[in-house]
Amino acid sequence: MFTGIVEGGGKVVRLTMKGADGLLEIEAAIDLSEVSLGDSIAVNGACLTVTSKTAKTFTADVSAESLSKTTLKHLQAGHPVNLEKSLRIGGFMGGHFVLGHVDGIGRILSKTQKSGSIIFAIEAAEPLSRYIVEKGSVAIDGISLTVNKLEKGRFYVNIIPHTAVHTTLTGKKEAEWVNIETDILGKYVEKLLQTPRGIDKDFLVEHGFIK
Repeated sequence: MFTGIVEGGGKVVRLTMKGADGLLEIEAAIDLSEVSLGDSIAVNGACLTVTSKTAKTFTADVSAESLSKTTLKHLQAGHPVNLEKSLRIGGFMGGHFVLGHVDGIGRILSKTQKSGSIIFAIEAAEPLSRYIVEKGSVAIDGISLTVNKLEKGRFYVNIIPHTAVHTTLTGKKEAEWVNIETDILGKYVEKLLQTPRGIDKDFLVEHGFIK
């Protein structure tokens, strides 16, 4: 699990395709000294498993499923990425619950400067939009952000200067694509509401068995 608080950046060394899957090598600007093989690192919000590492680089397999649902398939040598190591017990929970399971991608519809911040309008088609709520949380390229405004087919997020400087968002342009992970809490609520309830007192009263 992750928090959506990006620890630092990285740079793509190479993305090598192996059939439908990929092998991604990243030069990391974060401390990898405590990272072990098998640990998880979120790359632009996608949870990947470390398969090999050096002092400054790590390699991870990227499944065909991950490539199809994320922007990772577009990565090329030199491209910057956001990195976050998985949350450890006792770690600081500064953003929101981010699983690193990207739900889909959205296109940047507009990018506007406003009082030092940047306002992004991002495309959100169904079924993504059903889990995005105004003033709720959403992860964009692994960054925990608050939804400022929600309109049909799009939502708006405000990027403060600190976030812009320390993530890849400052370099993003209109029409580029970003990874979107909606809040897991909304999915759980929907699942619970869809689950048939058991027989309880309220059920018996509702159906006339008791008064």
